Amino acid sequence: MNYSAREEEWAGWMRQALDGDAHAYQRFLLAVTPHLRAMARRRCDHFGAPASEAEDVVQEVLLAVHLKRGTWDTARPIGPWLSTIVRNKLIDSLRRRGRHVTVPIEDVIETLESSEQTEDAMDRLDAKHLLERLKDPQRDIVRSISMDGAGIRETAERLRMSEGAVRVALHRALKTLAALYRSGPGEDE
Repeated sequence: MNYSAREEEWAGWMRQALDGDAHAYQRFLLAVTPHLRAMARRRCDHFGAPASEAEDVVQEVLLAVHLKRGTWDTARPIGPWLSTIVRNKLIDSLRRRGRHVTVPIEDVIETLESSEQTEDAMDRLDAKHLLERLKDPQRDIVRSISMDGAGIRETAERLRMSEGAVRVALHRALKTLAALYRSGPGEDE
């Protein structure tokens, strides 16, 4: 079974689980856990974290999936949603342990972009140019969190905004960046 078919199977089970099917939810969790574990190990290697960190991240991801399963948009693929949770939980874990972690904007855009990526997509990626096309305070928030590694709270205090407002602005900014990235350079100007 290829990844796409496997992901669709997971999505089907999650949809059933959201409709109250406990057995489908159990199948989903059993099927997705090895994938989450492998992803966490790769991300730990990527960020230079010890391999032992991966299992803690997997447990946090499974808890987050359980608590936030209602936030998954059933019309969208489940893979990017899971990948984002793994990345965020690993970063949270590393920050708690006192490690400074930065997430390049390219990683965020890569997570959000559609599967119809063209071969020249990486040539179009110019993070600085894309950021310049955002309005303040979105630009400051993305730079602070995604490039400088600051936390939501720290960014909110610096910009004199609530943490909720920073989260909403970050989400909207990343959505805008993904759309700008997919549209190519200068097409929306």
